[in-house]
Amino acid sequence: MSDWLAATLIVLATVAGMEAVAAVTHRYIMHGWGWGWHRSHHEPRTGRFERNDLYALCFAAISIACFGPLSYLVWPGFTWIGLGMVVYGLLYVLLHDGLVHRRLPLGVPRNRYLKRLVQAHRLHHAVRGREGCVSFGFLYAPPVAKLRARLRDTGVL
Repeated sequence: MSDWLAATLIVLATVAGMEAVAAVTHRYIMHGWGWGWHRSHHEPRTGRFERNDLYALCFAAISIACFGPLSYLVWPGFTWIGLGMVVYGLLYVLLHDGLVHRRLPLGVPRNRYLKRLVQAHRLHHAVRGREGCVSFGFLYAPPVAKLRARLRDTGVL
């Protein structure tokens, strides 16, 4: 296999893997013991930044470590893992922060996938507090009807 093909596959696998890592992190850390930072994301924002943005800095530090020490000291392929994390981070900023939370001047989505992503995340925020939320992914959203049914079952809707 050529080097560029291997690098591309590593980047794509990392982007896909980051969605799983982000969903687990969101559900069990951000809505668990890390709620102190994440709470700001579930409250009205008063400035340009929120305390929750510290999570982005944590992921950025891991990505930088992949480009630097890990790629030089452990395995050169960590460079491509770091790049995959950067790609995932850019998608997160554009879709989650920009489109869903309107932190960037993006239009209203017309695409079915983007609409579903926005609706699912709004249902995530329909719950007050950290317990009972649905849809913890950022690039994948379960069908909205299933999310609504789960919220109805718990008495939120």
